[in-house]
Amino acid sequence: MRKAEIYYKDAIAGILTETDEGEYTFQYENTYVKKYPDQFITFSMPVSDIKYTDKRLFPFFEGLIPEGWLLDIASKNWKINPNDRMGLLLACCQNCIGAVSVKPIPEEDE
Repeated sequence: MRKAEIYYKDAIAGILTETDEGEYTFQYENTYVKKYPDQFITFSMPVSDIKYTDKRLFPFFEGLIPEGWLLDIASKNWKINPNDRMGLLLACCQNCIGAVSVKPIPEEDE
């Protein structure tokens, strides 16, 4: 299982998880829901107490991953299979352009 903290500006917005079964979940942090109820990270996932689930990486997070020649460089540099979307997100999206960033959670911190 791989996890990441998802930040909106400097606030932790929620946790993105890839389960051992290959499914994805995203859940906003309770404090974020209370403090920023209208500050969603994407229109398709409004701020809520519910856990969002999907069998594929959510399109918003998929859109953060580099494409084309940048994807080639990233996958070769970090030796990540281009089909490992969560691996690429964790490796490449810690300092994204824009308000959202991804911080990997090491497995021992679970």
